[in-house]
Amino acid sequence: MKFGPVPLAEAEGAILAHSVSLNRGKLKKGVTLGPEDLQRLAETGYDDAVVARLEDGDVTEDDAAGRLARAIVPEGETGLRIGKAATGRANIFAKGPGLAGIDAAKIHALNATHPMITVATVPPWQRMDARGMVATVKIISYAVPGTALEEAARHGAGALSFHAPALNHAELIQTDVGSGLNPAKGHKAIEDRLTRLGVTLADPHVVPHEIDALADALSASEAGAILILTGSATSDSRDTAPEALRRAGGEVAHFGMPVDPGNLLFFGTLGGRPVIGLPGCARSPALNGADWVMERLICGVPVSPEDIAGMGVGGLLKEVAARGRARDA
Repeated sequence: MKFGPVPLAEAEGAILAHSVSLNRGKLKKGVTLGPEDLQRLAETGYDDAVVARLEDGDVTEDDAAGRLARAIVPEGETGLRIGKAATGRANIFAKGPGLAGIDAAKIHALNATHPMITVATVPPWQRMDARGMVATVKIISYAVPGTALEEAARHGAGALSFHAPALNHAELIQTDVGSGLNPAKGHKAIEDRLTRLGVTLADPHVVPHEIDALADALSASEAGAILILTGSATSDSRDTAPEALRRAGGEVAHFGMPVDPGNLLFFGTLGGRPVIGLPGCARSPALNGADWVMERLICGVPVSPEDIAGMGVGGLLKEVAARGRARDA
């Protein structure tokens, strides 16, 4: 693409680079100049115009944005919708609640192809509401070389995915240690989280903070996902809640995570269903590490100990003032 001022006599068919005020109205940038436009420019006193002129093999901004958006959304992906391209931009939206899958390596490679070809996304595994924007494709210039567009599309092919909730029902089991802690607060905080994903939460269920009592409650649960919120913090993989899961016939896959707040989390399975031992901070509606694990498991995205270890970078979510030990001590 050639860019710069040209005499009006050579500007027909070129793209006007900047909006221009005229004796009668104005010409908006991006318009393809025709004979009438050139006449109006001349009548206003212009001898030339700053334009973009396409060369052989160039692809216009809207066509390029649409083509690239279709490349990064895999064929058959029903959870994402591509908006109509305009001004070199094509936005990609979630059709319903769920998690955005982003192949960061592919997006990085795409963005390194050509400086005028760009894609911006939400963070990987970002929870999305219906109609939330997952990504935006922006062609910065009025046109880009077709060869560069093809390369970018190849690098970014299938970079986006969407994971709708795979479960529709969960149960929260809380334990009581006689401290007067109100279980309604924790239930409400978890219910609000699940509602955003279209998941219903069973009625409140509170048991004594004992291995046998909790194991019996776990064994009796018929929910697709089981969440545990203990009245006393889980301090070890052999503490009350993890041991109750094992006694109920389940497995503990991992304990602890490098996310603050959210360190004291564990998760595992019982009869093929996910079980998550929530940290005490889950009683607050504020974002914590448990959200990242709970959302993924509910949406059918596997979580491994390696995944948990990788959450440390970006895992300092909030300074907690009520710590027993000052952070600057």
